[in-house]
Amino acid sequence: MPMAVHIALIGLTTVCFLMAIVWIIHLVMKNAGVVDAFWGIGIVVLTAIYVICGCGFQPRKRMIYLMVAIWGFRLSTHIIRRMMQERSEDSRYKNIREAWKTHVPLKFFLFFEFQALLQTVLSVPFLFICLNKNPSIQWIEWVGAAIWLMALLGETIADQQLKSFRLNPQNKGKVCNIGLWNYSRHPNYFFEWLVWVGFAVFALGSPYGWTGIVSCLIMLHFLLNVSGVPMAEAQSIKSRGDLYREYQRTTSIFVPLPKRKVTSS
Repeated sequence: MPMAVHIALIGLTTVCFLMAIVWIIHLVMKNAGVVDAFWGIGIVVLTAIYVICGCGFQPRKRMIYLMVAIWGFRLSTHIIRRMMQERSEDSRYKNIREAWKTHVPLKFFLFFEFQALLQTVLSVPFLFICLNKNPSIQWIEWVGAAIWLMALLGETIADQQLKSFRLNPQNKGKVCNIGLWNYSRHPNYFFEWLVWVGFAVFALGSPYGWTGIVSCLIMLHFLLNVSGVPMAEAQSIKSRGDLYREYQRTTSIFVPLPKRKVTSS
């Protein structure tokens, strides 16, 4: 355990420094959305540190790093492309600026550093995986990898469907209800959470692997109650109005499910 704490502190220090640089970039760009672009990259950096410093079974370390790296770079690349297309700060961060009013740069610095702390907490199961010396990949780790792969494909498909919908000029002002979006109002967030379910199941093959379940629950809380669904719903109602309210009446908020039948009163 002392080794785990030591490695975790190295990781935390590194991502705190990384997020300080991202904070400077945001000052130059005047766009706090860059923090989202570096969210996945920060966790990839942490996992790389765990792989280098950890004394675990090499194939297992390579396997978890590959999973985290593919997820993290795909997510960051997707966000960067979206930022380049929109060329303006996400409405979430504009609202935060308006709410904070004073000492905004300092408050954003603390916000960015909190992201570093959160990244470190969520990545703890990856550390224990990299310390696992068991010289064979367990069946539950293969199950976790399978869940991760299915979730990654689902998230990629959902992101692509939304992108294609928005690029069609005929869909301006409409609600995206094609493909996976016909069964969930936020399939991208659902599959993002399922990615972390895959990580959690994979971690169960290592000592202290239960920390993966904690990370999974923390991610679910943030997606459903903090920065994911609530902000997206508020923005959609603001921009789509009654069209989105009707979409809410018939479509599951998170888990993809068949459409609800709505009877007129």
